[in-house]
Amino acid sequence: MSDATITSILSQIRSLQGQSTALRPSTTESTPVVAEGSFGATFKKALNQVNTQQQESAGLARAFEMGDPNIDLVRVMLAQQEASVSFRATVEVRNRLVQAYQDVMNMPL
Repeated sequence: MSDATITSILSQIRSLQGQSTALRPSTTESTPVVAEGSFGATFKKALNQVNTQQQESAGLARAFEMGDPNIDLVRVMLAQQEASVSFRATVEVRNRLVQAYQDVMNMPL
């Protein structure tokens, strides 16, 4: 290899190093990257939504049983089924999370 080729390659390497340094975040600015909502907060929000849905369903059923003329049976049944599906989905998510946790804990080191 000639000296000109080596010099050319070295200049390209230095150029690429400069570009990568410019793209790399500064280590002096230790700003942790935090997601908008943690998994726990998201899961808690979902649980609260399921709870609210179940309470609304129970309230509609109670109002229908008391003879409220503004509540029809179809609306009550739909609300109960929606609450039931939401609850079953939540239980399934919980079961899968527990299974994943157990799988991780049983992994050999």
